[in-house]
Order: sequence, then C-alpha cells, then structure tokens
Amino acid sequence: MFNKTSDQTAPPATAPGGRSSNTRSVFASDLKITGEISSMGDIEMMGDIDGNITARSLTVGPEGRMSGTITAETVDVRGTVDGQINAASFTLRAAAQVAADVSYGSLIIESGAQIEGHFTRIKP
Repeated sequence: MFNKTSDQTAPPATAPGGRSSNTRSVFASDLKITGEISSMGDIEMMGDIDGNITARSLTVGPEGRMSGTITAETVDVRGTVDGQINAASFTLRAAAQVAADVSYGSLIIESGAQIEGHFTRIKP
C-alpha cells in the first residue's frame, strides 16, 4: 500500500563539465585569500578576501571583509566590503560597512548599515 515504486529524489543540477551548481562553500573567519574566486554555487565568506569573487550567491558574514569586485545574482552583506558590486539582488544588513560602486536590480538597506559609493539600478 505504501510501497515506493520509483526514486522520487532528483539528482542535483550539474553545470557544464559535470560540476554541481547547487554547492555551498564556506570560508572560515581565520582564512585569508588573495586572488580570484569563482563558483557556480553559493559562497559564505567569514574571512578576509582581497580579490574578485564571481558566484551565484555571496554572503559576507559579520566578521567577513572583502576588497575587490563582486559579481553574483544575490549579494547579502553583514560585514565589510570595499570595491565594486554587480548583483541582481543586493542586501545590506544593519552591521554592514560598504564603500563601493554598486549595480543592482533590487536593493534592501537595513537601518544602521553604513554605505558610501555610487548606486546604479540595472534596468530589466
């Protein structure tokens, strides 16, 4: 009566080259990286990065510090960012400190966030 006749779980989506696009990478607070970072998935950054990040989604944690260019569909900042940001959806949390030129599709700025820079809305 309750027999499972087929496997109902779908395999994870794969990007070209067989890589999974549903991955999540976490950079710990004691990690310092200088250079280019690229991911088809999500990145949660708690450490210190000096360089450029390209990802589907980037979260800069409260203790995270980023200096460089960010390109992602979704960017959520709770820490410090200095540079340039290109995002379809950009969220600045209350503890965020950002000095950047920002291109965005949608924007959320919580009370208390500190921002300095230029904003350009991407027209759909």
